[in-house]
Amino acid sequence: MATTDTYDLYRYSPSIAAAAIAIVVFAILTTLHTYRMIKSKLWFCIPFTVGGIFEFIGYIGRAVGHNRPESLPPYIVQSIFILVAPALFAASIYMTLGRIIRATHAESYSVIRVSWLTKCFVAGDVLTFFIQGGGGGIQASGDPSKVKLGENVILGGLGLQILIFGLFILVSILFHLRLRKQPTLQSKAGELKWQKMLVVLYAVSAIIMVRNIFRVVEYIGGREGLLLRVEWPIYCFDALLMAATMTIWLIWYPTAIRPGERLAGDAETGLPLAETQLVHGVKG
Repeated sequence: MATTDTYDLYRYSPSIAAAAIAIVVFAILTTLHTYRMIKSKLWFCIPFTVGGIFEFIGYIGRAVGHNRPESLPPYIVQSIFILVAPALFAASIYMTLGRIIRATHAESYSVIRVSWLTKCFVAGDVLTFFIQGGGGGIQASGDPSKVKLGENVILGGLGLQILIFGLFILVSILFHLRLRKQPTLQSKAGELKWQKMLVVLYAVSAIIMVRNIFRVVEYIGGREGLLLRVEWPIYCFDALLMAATMTIWLIWYPTAIRPGERLAGDAETGLPLAETQLVHGVKG
C-alpha cells in the first residue's frame, strides 16, 4: 500500500466517530434519493444522487484514515470525492431551472435561450468538476513540491464554480421577477408550484455557495491556516451543509415536472410547447 514518509497528509488525527456519523447520514440520504428518483423517473436527478454516493465514499476514506493516517489512497479518496460532490449536486440544480421554464411556457422570460441554458451551466459545472478533481489529485499526490500547485488549481475551480452559481442565481431571479410580473397561463396552474421550486433552488444554491466560499478561504489559508490544521470545519461547513442540501432536495423533490413529448406550437407566442408535462405538485 502506498504511503508517504515525507509529507504529513493530515494535520490532525481524523475522527472515526465523526466520519462514521457522516457515513451513516449520507448513506441514508443517498438511499432515499435513489428511491425517489427511481419512483418518479426523474433521471435528471442522477447527478444529485451520484453526488451523495461521492460524499458517502469520501467519508469512508476519512474513516480509514483514522487508523492509517500515513496511507495515501484513502487520503486521495476523501480529498477528491468530498471536494467534487457539490458539483454533481449543481448539475441537477441547473437542469431543474430549465424544466421549470419549459413547464411554465415562459421561455421568452429567460435571459439565456432555454435551449442553451442547461447546456451552458452544466458544461461549466463539468469543467469545474474536472478542475477541482485534477487539483485534488495533484495536492493528494504526496509530493510536497506540488501541494501549492494543487491548491491553486482547486482555488481556480472553486472560484469558477462560485462565479457560475452567482450567474445562475441571477438568471433565476430575473426569470422569477418577469414571470411574477406577467404570469403565463401555465404558471397559474395549481399543480405546478413553480415559485416554491425556485425558492428551493435558491436555498440549495446558497448553501453550496457558502460551502464553496469556505473551501476557498480554507485553501487560501494554506497548510498552515487554521481551517486545514483542525478537523471540525470540514464537518461544520462541508458535511453538515451538504447533508442539509440533500435533505432540502429530498423533501421538496422536483416531482412537478417530467420529461414529455413536444406537442404543438403556442398560438400566442409562436414558441414550441414545453417538452414537459404537468404532473403532481411539489411534495412538502
